[in-house]
Amino acid sequence: MSTPVIRKAAAIRGANLVLRDATEADAGFIHELRTDPVKSRYLSPTSSRVEDQAAWLRWYTARDDQAYFIICDGESRPLGCIRLYDAQGDSFSWGSWLMVNGQGPMTSIESVLLVYAYARQLGFSSARIDVRRDNESVARFHERFFGARRTGETDEDIHYVLDADRIDAALHKFAALLTSPLEVTPAA
Repeated sequence: MSTPVIRKAAAIRGANLVLRDATEADAGFIHELRTDPVKSRYLSPTSSRVEDQAAWLRWYTARDDQAYFIICDGESRPLGCIRLYDAQGDSFSWGSWLMVNGQGPMTSIESVLLVYAYARQLGFSSARIDVRRDNESVARFHERFFGARRTGETDEDIHYVLDADRIDAALHKFAALLTSPLEVTPAA
């Protein structure tokens, strides 16, 4: 079996959401999420300039080692963002997960399920997740809904792993939120 690689996709469709590849045109939306005073408490420092976010998206577009998505509802309204990155053997990391205010838990669950389903389709067996120690609600989310296992901690982060069995169990448990087979529109 060959080592899986992260591939960009133009779109990944779920029951209610679509993950679409982020572009430079999304810089303002992403910047707004990343500079929100409440959300930014759990993020790496972010530039105050939208132009810097646009430059990062240009950099991202030129690379082939990660996939960064805008989470959209069925009418293409942006609801958040999420990213797959750092493939190591048959595992990957995901993060940069931010949502606009007012989204219910099912939006969060479906967006994460789409990441896991896509990663499994690409051939990945496990996911690595880092959560800021103070971000207790997100830590509980990973533990409660997906059975994420803590593998370590630093002064800043809690490290989790989700193995294939737990990913597959979550995909089965919440199968109604996914298309079968998973609808993926390849990147151009």
